[in-house]
Amino acid sequence: MRARDKAAVSALRATLAALDNAEAVPVDEAELRGLALERAPVGAGATEAARRELSEHGVVDAVRAEAAERLEVAAQLTAPAHADRAARLRAEAAVLLRFLDNPGIA
Repeated sequence: MRARDKAAVSALRATLAALDNAEAVPVDEAELRGLALERAPVGAGATEAARRELSEHGVVDAVRAEAAERLEVAAQLTAPAHADRAARLRAEAAVLLRFLDNPGIA
């Protein structure tokens, strides 16, 4: 990371966001329509919900899905004009797969 590897930074940021999204709890539609204004919860943290904790297997699955998505999009970018984008996506996928193959990498 010290070399400011743009592919690694991009892949890790996107994967962390995907993991964060995976930990979110689903919102019930009734909660969205919800309460009258005077009954609405107020104050800092009043509407916070506990997040799910992903198991190690869940995290690995999410990282694999992110890598697979990048490889799939890269395979679809066949036009010469998209060669740089496809190469960057393959590099990002390689970074993610390297973390899965060598979990001790920091």
